[in-house]
Amino acid sequence: MALRFEILGRFNRARAAQLTLPHFVCQTPLFMPVGTQGTIKGLATSQLEEIGCQIILGNTYHLALRPTSELIDELGGLHKFMNWPRALLTDSGGFQMVSLLHLADITEKGVTFQSPVDGKPMLLTPEESIQIQNRIGADIIMALDDVVRTTITGPRIEEAMYRTLRWIDRCIAAHSRPHEQNLFGIVQGGLDPVLRDICVRGLVDRNLPGYAIGGLAGGESKDSFWRVVAQCTAALPEDKPRYVMGVGYPLDIVVCSALGADMYDCVYPTRTARFGTALVPEGVLKLKHKAMADDTRPIDPTCACMVCKNYSRAYIHCLVTKDAMGSQLLSYHNLYYMMKLSRDLHTSIVEERFPEFVCTFLLKMFPEGNVPEWVCNAMEVAGIDISSCCAPFSSSQDLES
Repeated sequence: MALRFEILGRFNRARAAQLTLPHFVCQTPLFMPVGTQGTIKGLATSQLEEIGCQIILGNTYHLALRPTSELIDELGGLHKFMNWPRALLTDSGGFQMVSLLHLADITEKGVTFQSPVDGKPMLLTPEESIQIQNRIGADIIMALDDVVRTTITGPRIEEAMYRTLRWIDRCIAAHSRPHEQNLFGIVQGGLDPVLRDICVRGLVDRNLPGYAIGGLAGGESKDSFWRVVAQCTAALPEDKPRYVMGVGYPLDIVVCSALGADMYDCVYPTRTARFGTALVPEGVLKLKHKAMADDTRPIDPTCACMVCKNYSRAYIHCLVTKDAMGSQLLSYHNLYYMMKLSRDLHTSIVEERFPEFVCTFLLKMFPEGNVPEWVCNAMEVAGIDISSCCAPFSSSQDLES
């Protein structure tokens, strides 16, 4: 395995670790920004290094379509192609084909979808997904799984879970670079605890370098969300990284880290930036709002990022949705926020002050004590007493500044 995972500190379920990959030594918990085609929109790789980004997620589907995995391979792999010296993770390509294109069919052979070029049916198999990712050359590659959104119920969930287990064996067999790239399996099973348990045990039996929790962040209730994460993290190996896919809200990351997860990814910080929204300790700040027009303060007075040091809310208000510079500045700030959150989670666990960090985080986001009930329930399972920052339960999910 091209991976070493060393736990440096813990508080109950939460753990801070050092994840050594071929291209970088990472500190967990960590957040991975999504780079669709080898780029985070509007930001140079040097800027991503500057703010402390450790791993970038590349979209296998988009990269295979353009510039093609063959060309990337010929040019020395994705690291060299995009001038990124640190770690990379690529998804399997399956989710984009389901979410972005008309899904024709899922069979035992693979996923059939419509070509975006000529509309003809195309087939992605587990073998082809791994071969594409082997050519791209990321440090972590994901197995092709049968993706079913949590809003779907019935026998389809069970069918997808068992197919995911069958496909992992085909992915393992097709993986030609196990000493250079780490193949992660993905736990499926919807919101069914029995199916999730079967899938976890099946994947753990394969002794993979790491494991992802998939099929979440797809419309399920927050109460269902955290319970699936808690179940899976409790059953996955202690000495392997645990990756909750598609999670990018800061509150969700704090909760999942308390429950024992290590890695996250989402387009949320950069996508919301392009709509004029900044991440701040109190929740979010909408720079498009007319109240920002003459506000000379930085986005976040407590933030040390380049944007908050040099630009006012009023300036960015003039740019958002009108000039590319607006989304670039907000993307920089939002990713800086996510990287700092990751560092703070890691440091607070290592320094044995994680409960205090969680309470401080919640008090800033919910100063009236209206912490959502699902968060309180999750923290109870995580063994963290947050009674000091909780008023009577509220259904409020976010607080906007």
